[in-house]
Amino acid sequence: MSKEITSRQEDYAQWYNDLVLKGGLADYSAVRGCMVIKPYGFTLWENMRDQLDRMFKETGHVNAYFPLFIPKSFLSKEAAHVEGFAKECAVVTHYRLKNDPNGGGVVVDPEAKLEEELIVRPTSETIIWNTYKDWIQSYRDLPILVNQWANVVRWEMRTRLFLRTAEFLWQEGHTAHATSQEAVDETTKMLEVYASFVEEFMALPVIKGVKTESERFAGAEETYCIEALMQDGKALQAGTSHFLGQNFAKAFDVKFLSKENKLEYVWATSWGVSTRLIGALVMAHSDDQGLVLPPKIAPLQVVIVPIFKGEEQKAQISEKVAPIIAALKAKGISVKFDDNDNSRPGWKFAEYELKGVPVRIAIGARDIENNVVEIARRDTREKTSVSMEGLTDYVSSLLDEIQENMYNRAKEYRDSHITEVNEWAEFERLLDEKGGFLSAHWDGTPETEEAIKEKTKATIRCIPLNNVQEPGKCILTGNPSIQRVLFARAY
Repeated sequence: MSKEITSRQEDYAQWYNDLVLKGGLADYSAVRGCMVIKPYGFTLWENMRDQLDRMFKETGHVNAYFPLFIPKSFLSKEAAHVEGFAKECAVVTHYRLKNDPNGGGVVVDPEAKLEEELIVRPTSETIIWNTYKDWIQSYRDLPILVNQWANVVRWEMRTRLFLRTAEFLWQEGHTAHATSQEAVDETTKMLEVYASFVEEFMALPVIKGVKTESERFAGAEETYCIEALMQDGKALQAGTSHFLGQNFAKAFDVKFLSKENKLEYVWATSWGVSTRLIGALVMAHSDDQGLVLPPKIAPLQVVIVPIFKGEEQKAQISEKVAPIIAALKAKGISVKFDDNDNSRPGWKFAEYELKGVPVRIAIGARDIENNVVEIARRDTREKTSVSMEGLTDYVSSLLDEIQENMYNRAKEYRDSHITEVNEWAEFERLLDEKGGFLSAHWDGTPETEEAIKEKTKATIRCIPLNNVQEPGKCILTGNPSIQRVLFARAY
């Protein structure tokens, strides 16, 4: 099975595609730039979604749903917002088809032109803030803490499964507040929620920071982000949280009567993560044998493969395994007993290794006699003979150990790929030879930021939160700088 996967060193991009396709996460679609998320991949997304949803609700948020279509006039009300998304918008102009009288199949009915064209949502700030105008009159109506799970469309020219597709799934939080400080607090709180989720459940260390003005979300006053590092040394933005100030409130005239009986504009935030996190998961942890998935969100945590000859041995093993399965499920562990006769054990081993199942248990007739099973852990591929006595507790502890090991391994890689750089020649060399985050001085101007991007394809991923202020010289211009920022090539 592993021979079917391109090695990371040979072709990283093809390796990634091989894992997504052959690991059963997704497939290409008949619609250009779109993908089909297969059941195994969707279960992974559901596990991520459900955990995030719990975390959102614990912080006081509730779910709602807003329309897929946005009147074109709404998008143009916030100038920076429309400029940021205009090139990616899909537009609905007609509402009916008809048979071509000339026999050319189905055509758009020219008489069914919409009075106002509709944008298929690339994000929902405008339609939501138009709605909030009706919901908010007084300070008593605030805060509004709403999230929606939805799909969005951004007409990307170059697409990659999960990482960048024309349509993708995500959540987008949209909150409204009475004061600037409340909105800023919300923005940083949700950044912490994202960081906790990605580190604790995805076993992926992140750097929390703030984007430069050039990299901010269109229409935001400030964009906070979490940045992760993939195994090829490229960064990936894993989540963003935006302080929108009063920009959308002013665009849609959303005001409230304050406690002081004054009419004021509302303060806003928005924040989101998407199915691109699945791409991050694949690239950060997997190997040349297949996917390596963290136990806390893996679609399947344990698989049991029986090794038998004949129906009698199969029945013996099934009887022995039944209480083990029940005990594992009672502990909240997802488990599958694969007694399918159509495939040999060796094929099954390779298949579940490819799919990244954290723990594989093999049991044969001789194992029953010795009251043991063979356990293989996916992260290290180590195999151990374990007694059936206390097996449930052993597996539970092993899953925790795998989760921790995956995080530590990713963190060790990330930390060893954060490099301080002071000379331009070294900056260019390290980007090519080592990759990762380069910590370097920048003079704070968008012109220099753009020049560095043009010369190297590296962008400022973030200015880390609580960044140390230190005087220095810009890596490119030599102009004065007050702090280092993190550069990297990125997805």
